[in-house]
Amino acid sequence: QVQLQESGPGLVKPSQTLSLTCTVSGGSITTNYYYWSWIRQPPGKGREWMGAISYSGTTYYSPSLKSRTSISRDTSKNQFTLQLNSVTPEDTAVYYCARGLGMSTSYDYRGQGTQVTVSS
Repeated sequence: QVQLQESGPGLVKPSQTLSLTCTVSGGSITTNYYYWSWIRQPPGKGREWMGAISYSGTTYYSPSLKSRTSISRDTSKNQFTLQLNSVTPEDTAVYYCARGLGMSTSYDYRGQGTQVTVSS
């Protein structure tokens, strides 16, 4: 059973960088051909795919967030991380990490999500 767990600060000030880590257990983030995504859901809105990192370390970003987003990984810890720069209150959301096969948006495993609020 693969498990994903998001961690990071729940409160970030405007203009700062939001950093979240997804710790994966029960499976390796380098296993062919899984992609590991970050998704968010602002209050009252739908889910938004932010980006992903593949089993080989290739990264993909949503065009609307690409200029502010960076995804990286630490294979020794079986973790991947999200950095979102220059946050505003509109980045307030529940952030999830998830696993999918290729770039499919049908995820077979997902973390429980973590609330991040951007506020001064």
